[in-house]
Amino acid sequence: MSRILGIISEYNPFHNGHLYQLEKSKELVNPDYSICIMSGNFVQRGEPSLIDKWSKAEIAIKCGFDMVIELPTVYAISSAENFAQGAIKILQAFGDVTLSFGSELGNLSILNEFADIFYDEPKEYLTILNHELDKGLSYPKARENAVLFYLNDIRKYSNVLSSPNNILAIEYLKAIKKFKSKILPITIKRIGTEYNSTNINGSFASATAIRKLINDNKNIKGLLPKSSFEILNSNIKYGKLVNSIKIFEKEIIYTLRKMSVQEIANLQDVSEGLENLIKQAANSCNNLEDLINSIKSKRYTRSRIQRILLYSILNITKKDIQDSYKAKPYIRILGVSQHGRSLLSQVSSNRLKYPVVTSVKKFMDSKNNKTLKNMLEKDILATNIYTLGYEYGSKANLDYTKKLIIN
Repeated sequence: MSRILGIISEYNPFHNGHLYQLEKSKELVNPDYSICIMSGNFVQRGEPSLIDKWSKAEIAIKCGFDMVIELPTVYAISSAENFAQGAIKILQAFGDVTLSFGSELGNLSILNEFADIFYDEPKEYLTILNHELDKGLSYPKARENAVLFYLNDIRKYSNVLSSPNNILAIEYLKAIKKFKSKILPITIKRIGTEYNSTNINGSFASATAIRKLINDNKNIKGLLPKSSFEILNSNIKYGKLVNSIKIFEKEIIYTLRKMSVQEIANLQDVSEGLENLIKQAANSCNNLEDLINSIKSKRYTRSRIQRILLYSILNITKKDIQDSYKAKPYIRILGVSQHGRSLLSQVSSNRLKYPVVTSVKKFMDSKNNKTLKNMLEKDILATNIYTLGYEYGSKANLDYTKKLIIN
């Protein structure tokens, strides 16, 4: 069996820090193949990807990956827990896999301590967590407070859950425990700048900072590998940059106004009567910022609300997410390197016990599992909605017409 390096990513956009992680991981693992499990046209914080998934796949291949696999939309825009579980389920299909993830902490032992608590859920921890939730805090904040009280060493652990990459790292480790997976985890300490920092440190800047520079029409050259810069610029030139969920505000408000209160209640992440507030806000607001501010509270973070808004236009319900928890997801291949073509042959010869998608039409026309077809339909719809954000040249059904990227 081949030795596989796996990296889970959004690449929004692919910058020098990402290249550093990939190259450092290759040095440590010395893999036969490097696989990327990547979000598609929408990302986990409830925003569109700057550029489409095929452009991101082409960049990833040119920067050193052998295969890029799309993380299905129902996982990609879900909670950190379901995001991680979806990706881990796909990766473990490949056998001898080393998962490399970036983290601000860079300490696998401490990350595993947190993963053990979140997986085992000791009674004392749960009691503290429920007490924090009763204060009206959001779940992420309540969980952070609870685990710090439980560990009883704030000085040692205080900044662990304040960093998004650490949170995802813990969820990857928790998913590995849950599935009793043989995936071997390693972590690469993030260098340059923090995840949400808008500062620039030499040739390193966070994706947040780069997106801000792009929105401000400022120079980003030098902050991205050459191929990433060129493909990103090409998308900008041809009006195919989608830089904010606000681009879809009319579609979102229209959809929510059209939906009944019960239909909104059936959307994932809507609970505790939030559907009434969402419906009221949609009926009285004419722009997305007012809509979000009317719903936002200490309990409901902006990212969670934005995910709910995406669920509305993608019709992602609680049942869809519940189905995704139980599903063995398909492997949707977006691109391969020349070297990766031999791995593609292995995958396509059904040596893996997971459905493989290289042709959307063939998959949808086949007698495949209805749950998986429904998941793939969400990917197709996500692309169709995403291209509405283009300045010009918007086309539907690209999932049927785009060819596999081979570089």
